[in-house]
Amino acid sequence: MTSRVLGVVREQVLAYYFGAGDAMDAFKVAYRVPNLLRDLFAEGAMSAAFVPTFARSLAAGGKPAAFRLGAYVVSALLLITGVVAVLGMVFAEPLVRLFASDYGDVPGKLELTVLLTRIMLPFLTFVALAAAFMGMLNALHHFFVPAVSPAMFNVGSIVCTVGLIAVMPQVGLPAIAAVAIGTIVGGLAQWLVQWPLLRREGFRYRPVLDWRDEGLRRVLLLMGPGTIGLAATQVNVFVNTLLATREGTGAVSWLDAAFRLMYLPIGLFGVSIATATTPAISRMLAQGDSTQVKKTIADGLVLMMILNVPATVGLIALAEPIVRLMYERGRFMPSDTIAAAAALQFYAVGLLGYSVVRIASPAFYALGQSRVPVTVSFITVLANAALNFGLVRVMGYRGLALGTSIAALLNAGLLLMMLRRRLGGIEGGAIISALLRIGIAAVLMGAAAVGADAFLAERIPGNGIAAQLVRVGATIGLALAVLAVAAHLLRVPQFAEAVSLIKRRLRRN
Repeated sequence: MTSRVLGVVREQVLAYYFGAGDAMDAFKVAYRVPNLLRDLFAEGAMSAAFVPTFARSLAAGGKPAAFRLGAYVVSALLLITGVVAVLGMVFAEPLVRLFASDYGDVPGKLELTVLLTRIMLPFLTFVALAAAFMGMLNALHHFFVPAVSPAMFNVGSIVCTVGLIAVMPQVGLPAIAAVAIGTIVGGLAQWLVQWPLLRREGFRYRPVLDWRDEGLRRVLLLMGPGTIGLAATQVNVFVNTLLATREGTGAVSWLDAAFRLMYLPIGLFGVSIATATTPAISRMLAQGDSTQVKKTIADGLVLMMILNVPATVGLIALAEPIVRLMYERGRFMPSDTIAAAAALQFYAVGLLGYSVVRIASPAFYALGQSRVPVTVSFITVLANAALNFGLVRVMGYRGLALGTSIAALLNAGLLLMMLRRRLGGIEGGAIISALLRIGIAAVLMGAAAVGADAFLAERIPGNGIAAQLVRVGATIGLALAVLAVAAHLLRVPQFAEAVSLIKRRLRRN
């Protein structure tokens, strides 16, 4: 929660200083290049391939064998990402021209995007190492420090933006370069904050690399198809960015601001559940306990739905007041709020799909069946491209958000169908029952939120921060109360368990 909230604060700082203008559009596209490589190569495929392999090595040979594999993987990451970063810097201009050629029509915009891309590419190496450390710590049952490490990235970005923005023109750089430098500093901090805990566990890195090591070869073999298998969401978002560059100034920034807010529940719930589920599945498979694997996956999916279905409805119902509260200040105008809120509503449609993929896709890597998510991902990317090219002509930039959401739901549906076939069932009846019940409760919650927002807008007018906080806070509070009552009446068992757990924690404290 800390890291995700700070991520929103980071976006608020950027919106305040740069709004949704050409400089912010340039940064978003420039950041998308190393960020895409990070999600595909470092945090996505590497984690999906490394965590199960590290867990197996830990179970079979203890910490010495597991840490030896960890050292090999870190060395390989340093070598590979270093080469990719250098090549990216050399070929930054043709790369940016390939994906944002329309920026050449605005004087200086393409050149600015190229400069920012070159500054930020080393970020890939830092975040790849952070992902490797996170995987090792998760397998060793440490979750808090790895989960909070992205907060260090956001802290670094915020501090550098605020502290260096006035300095940049004095050294011959545009003000937006402060954000790019902050990205590098944040990536370094995200890696280093995990080092002390891993060192206490006994990990000592030495620059050794054995390409013939069975564990390293398994990681690399899984990463190949894994790069494609976990690519769907980020490739789809990247396609949106490319098409959005043709929709005029502001479209890229509106979509990115909306996606950040939509991704907040995924970061809080979907990623957290998946992070805890993946090592557990790997251990159970190593022990041959297929029944417990099914139950663990089903429990993870149900818990994720209980948390993210209401989040979907809430984001759709309160998109405009949420965007206004989060972003509308400084150079982020009311017109930007309306535009970003529209994108948020369409992005929220796919929230459930994004979250399911976070759990289902790594499960196939734990099962040693990386070809399944590869095939599904390929189908999803093609479907997303077709949807986006068609919808953008009808709905403009909003069609890009909707197309991506439909593709995410398709991706999730296909993965669940294949997972069910592979495991001989995943307690589908319990999952559907829970989905229907929490869906009804969420709709009631959404209706209450819309009514409360309209009521409070008349009683507490104005766009000051205090008035907005009161309105949005009271609306969300009432909506959650309605959700709790509805979930209780509909007897959603996992919801009651969650409330009971919270009560026990409070009594213990």
